[in-house]
Amino acid sequence: MREIHSTQELKSYLESGSSLRDTVVQSVNVTSIADLVLDATIQNTLFLGCDLPDAVLASVVKRGASVFPALAGLPFNPYAPTLYSADTLFDGFCAADPCSYCQTTDAKVYQHWIDTGSSNPTTIADALARRLHDMAMTDAIGDFLASHAPHGKIVGMMGGHSMKRSDDAYLMAARISRELTRRGYLMVSGGGPGAMEATHVGAWFVERTDAELETAVKELSAAPSYKDKRWLACAFEVREKYPPSSGGKHISLGIPTWLYGHEPPTPFATHIAKYFANSVREDGLVTIASSGLIFAPGSAGTIQEIFQDATQNHYATTGVSSPMVFLNSDYWTNEKPVYPIVKQLAKGYDYEKLIAIFDDVDSVVNYIENNKPIESSWGKWSFYSAHCKRKDKPMA
Repeated sequence: MREIHSTQELKSYLESGSSLRDTVVQSVNVTSIADLVLDATIQNTLFLGCDLPDAVLASVVKRGASVFPALAGLPFNPYAPTLYSADTLFDGFCAADPCSYCQTTDAKVYQHWIDTGSSNPTTIADALARRLHDMAMTDAIGDFLASHAPHGKIVGMMGGHSMKRSDDAYLMAARISRELTRRGYLMVSGGGPGAMEATHVGAWFVERTDAELETAVKELSAAPSYKDKRWLACAFEVREKYPPSSGGKHISLGIPTWLYGHEPPTPFATHIAKYFANSVREDGLVTIASSGLIFAPGSAGTIQEIFQDATQNHYATTGVSSPMVFLNSDYWTNEKPVYPIVKQLAKGYDYEKLIAIFDDVDSVVNYIENNKPIESSWGKWSFYSAHCKRKDKPMA
């Protein structure tokens, strides 16, 4: 179905003579173009959170449109048509006043999340609003990837939020991300602090030198932990000091969650898909990284992502198996000995040959470059296709 996300887009579309057949109109105020909508063909048409004058609402419903009304009293748009950015999530933030964060959209939504039951919403209305919002985020990610990563070259960087900006591992993660961005990969992460932030710092500095990256990381290290009052302020100051070029090569995608809203997302991600449901966010993050995942040192959350990725590779649920690259051999074989378990689990499966562990930037980058996803060798067996399909009409 076609999606329309603005009044101008809808106006131009209808003035060109197009109908609203098989169309979703999302978060659009149609008041100024009511006549165009009244004259438009309505068939398999969906209006999500639109501002519809009474006459238009009555008309489109009578002609068969499905209308999901706007929900009032929320600090977020349940039908958000596009991804967030640092400017929209941190609107009103001033680096000179770190406490100005409390007035941003990100902070207001987090407070609303707490006030309405945290991970257990107190009313059906709150639960529905969150689910609609997360659906909109997933849809917006699909639109974003279609335009910014049509080649499918997407790599995810996973790792702990407690990694400090002053840690050597932080700079290494940033360098890996910068080099992969230079080679045309879209970098994605959980969008938070630590190793996740390093991912987006690397992409942000894609056209800058080693010296500039190292200097910037030192400047960020003035507030090394996300618990430091100036953590966010330092990030905005570095962003302003090192602006990207207009070419858009620095683009990256962060996918954080208000479940972990006690830590702000990194403003170095140019596009942000923030979720309420962490389970949906985690699965989606692992799934879209079709060219592989890199696992920097991390704790329970990172280990969860490792096994989510291993499960997808094991059963080839996306149709392919993708590289799993572990960064820091001592950490993943001794301190948190997950690597040997995953290697053992993969024996006899396609992804067995796509698991590696390294301690340097070049090896990680070259492994991603030289080991492409493997299409599943599993057949498309299902109980339905084996026992229920019509003999005269084979399943696709």
